[in-house]
Amino acid sequence: MSPKERGFILDSAPSSGDIAAPRSSLSVTFAVWSALFLREAVARLSATRGAWVLIVLEPVLHVGFMLMVFGALRAHNMINADTAVWLVLGLSSYFTVQNVFQRAMGAIDANRALFAYRQVRPIDTVIVRAGLESLLGLIILVFLLLILGYLGRPIIPDQFLEACAAFFGLILCGLGIGLIISVSNHLVPETGSLLNFLFKPLYFISGAVMPLSIISVKYREWAFWNPLAHGIELLRKSYFPVYHAAPEANFEYLYSFAVVSIFFGLVLQLRFARQLRAQ
Repeated sequence: MSPKERGFILDSAPSSGDIAAPRSSLSVTFAVWSALFLREAVARLSATRGAWVLIVLEPVLHVGFMLMVFGALRAHNMINADTAVWLVLGLSSYFTVQNVFQRAMGAIDANRALFAYRQVRPIDTVIVRAGLESLLGLIILVFLLLILGYLGRPIIPDQFLEACAAFFGLILCGLGIGLIISVSNHLVPETGSLLNFLFKPLYFISGAVMPLSIISVKYREWAFWNPLAHGIELLRKSYFPVYHAAPEANFEYLYSFAVVSIFFGLVLQLRFARQLRAQ
């Protein structure tokens, strides 16, 4: 283990003549999260040369490509909203949630050496990775919106609190999924590849690149079993008062899924805590 990682120890022995003040479990937890967050941020942004550029470039390229497609199809009237802002909201929020649960899936295996310290638990690594990806996603979303605002596009949401609630609900759903699949991926490694394959269609059925209101009502109900569809539609609706959002989108389902998935994920983390710490 490198000297930097050895410096991760949080409660080192006090020097002679000093009396170690007792620390609450909450303060220890926040200290662990802070150290893990810095470690993950450095690793994420310096994994390869120009890694931070690639993080921003992915949604930019997707938005640029889809703008060309929408322009060719003359789809502006179909969505009844500013096309560029509409796409940035959908793609950025989708990629943020995707990164949250995919990065959380490998958090336990990537930080296994740190479990030698009793203060670090597997669930800490999952929560911190989810928090880091959420922050990066929010920064990228704001950055892209500021660029569009500079170009004269309308970027101020009509319902600011509703927009925040929709984005936060999406993040909570990603965290819940991440808590669950981080355990399943550790216990049965093959599930990681299977889940990545199953998550591919989410790009389309979440409404990231197409308005779900154009789907026939008969099939639209199936699409809205997906919580990401609710969050993305509600986020766009909060920006554009005249946007024809699918009527099935609602906050009740979005937050119900988030609460249930987080609860189930926490139960799995506690139930298999010993197996997850095993070297």
